[in-house]
Amino acid sequence: MRCVRDGARYSARSISPDSANARIRRVVACDRCDAACPDRTRLLASFAQIPPPRASKDRNTMNSIEWMFRAACLMVAIWLCAGTAYAAEPEPHKLYETFTIESKTLGETRRINVYAPPGFDAKAKRKYAVLYMLDGGVKEDFPHLSNTVDEAIAAGQIEPVFVVGIENTRRGRDMTGPTQVAQDRKIVPEVGGAAQFRAFIRDELIPQFERRFRVNGRRGVIAESLAGLFVVETFLLEPDLFDTWVAISPSLWWNDRALLHTAAARLDAMPSKRKSALLLYSANEDNIAPETQQLADMLKAHAPKGLRWDYRPRPDLRHGTIYRSVEAEAVRWALPVRK
Repeated sequence: MRCVRDGARYSARSISPDSANARIRRVVACDRCDAACPDRTRLLASFAQIPPPRASKDRNTMNSIEWMFRAACLMVAIWLCAGTAYAAEPEPHKLYETFTIESKTLGETRRINVYAPPGFDAKAKRKYAVLYMLDGGVKEDFPHLSNTVDEAIAAGQIEPVFVVGIENTRRGRDMTGPTQVAQDRKIVPEVGGAAQFRAFIRDELIPQFERRFRVNGRRGVIAESLAGLFVVETFLLEPDLFDTWVAISPSLWWNDRALLHTAAARLDAMPSKRKSALLLYSANEDNIAPETQQLADMLKAHAPKGLRWDYRPRPDLRHGTIYRSVEAEAVRWALPVRK
């Protein structure tokens, strides 16, 4: 099965035919999908429509069975959807500021969430690095990543940084380039907006943020899955846009692995003296791990001398668990304390 949000393969968890009608057996739960995932929505809606058991001669027995039946169905629904509870209610987080940009590039309003490091004083002259993150809404990945960064700063493990979360509007459009593969369009119906989204970040978001806050010129970016695909694509197409790149389980299968077809040549064309860093992860995913390993093999042969990079496969993790599992390690690697 494939996730309807990101296209990653996953193991379907279906409900026993004995516990519900045939319609329910087609509904599966993905570890990564958010509350808007059609599979999740259909699951909850279908449970609400489950017919009661056949009538019993004994009304009290029938009522008791019906009550237990509905309770059991509700418990299963909650279990299957538990992995996405964060999408309904944001977890506690340290949001310093939210502002919006009326984007001329995208023709829409974009919401930006900002974490400021401990001790930040808007009137002080100290300058900070910036970690940009995709899927950066308060009901997306911003809360857990900003909390992780805050803890690492407090422990002296990383340099103090801003975290700038870019909240999604039309995620599939923004994270993908064009595709010639029909199956890709079934997974992500609206595609091909990555170039415009990159222009928004480069020409609108970064300049506006750097006018609002004192920064030291160091910029990083972190994202996962389809957003990780965007990170790798941007690294290959515009290597000067950021200094540090973290791509967790990037969906390099997109468009029949088109990025990998040109990666070696693009790596060869990068300036050899420019200092930058790239960190890659993959989980137990048969359509992501092999492609990420292929990119790592290209880096071994073609990485510019100034690039510090690492690939860390995690077959013990799944697509839906890898982000939170590795983010603390990732930010320590990407944002070490500068001596």
